[in-house]
Amino acid sequence: MALFSKLFAKIRSGSTSSSDWAEIELALIAADLGAKNAAEIIEIAKKVKSDEIDTAISAALQNWLSDGNRELISSSDRPTTVMIVGVNGTGKTTSTAKLVAYLKRQNQSVLLAAADTFRAAAVEQLQTWGDRLNVAVVTGPSNGDPASVAFDAATKAKADGINYLIIDTAGRLHTKSGLMDELTKVKRVVEKVLPIDEVLLVVDATTGQNGIVQAKIFMESVAITGLILTKMDGSAKGGIALAIERETGVPIKFIGTGEAAEDLQVFEAEPYLNGLFH
Repeated sequence: MALFSKLFAKIRSGSTSSSDWAEIELALIAADLGAKNAAEIIEIAKKVKSDEIDTAISAALQNWLSDGNRELISSSDRPTTVMIVGVNGTGKTTSTAKLVAYLKRQNQSVLLAAADTFRAAAVEQLQTWGDRLNVAVVTGPSNGDPASVAFDAATKAKADGINYLIIDTAGRLHTKSGLMDELTKVKRVVEKVLPIDEVLLVVDATTGQNGIVQAKIFMESVAITGLILTKMDGSAKGGIALAIERETGVPIKFIGTGEAAEDLQVFEAEPYLNGLFH
């Protein structure tokens, strides 16, 4: 990635004109940092010696990242319940499957709930993943009540002593009010059986600042505990992880780097920051 190293190479090499600074600022905005954050970085860079730029900016970026827990919660005496939320098209259902694969590699038992009942394709996709990963999927009738599916899955997970229940929810943001009411209802109904331990929001890294807008909309209705940032496979520009954590305060827990089941990585802040400079 080496976003900052590349941009500030010219500054280190000698004098910098106002047009150079403007060019760097535009490049930072294009890297999905956002205008406000880009301007702040430029101000920091202008105030320090050229050989101190990396240290000064790195210190600032550390403060931008969330100090929230990046570990996936685990309960030892009951099923850990995870809701996956996000806009359709962000890779939500695929991310759900990747999380299943990740947990299975940790020798955890998993049950899936296909609560996106309004999209037959989403249910079929989840069932296909379930077959591939050898995990049961609780489904309901097409266009049925998502909360009912989630409730049945929670009841089964508890009765069977499953380690993790993962609930894939709908993401029809164009019906914002109905969708948010639906998510709130799913959470409320499941909590009659099991606590909701995690609500993970899936954000497409390539959507840039729009991803931050999506995050804030979801945060109005459900308490987001972590983010899954998809399409971080080289097509993303790099700055969105910083921007979204600074704007929301929510930690990124996983990043998706491809389409295969194993293409989900635990997000590590320090290597990510190092990658912006080297």
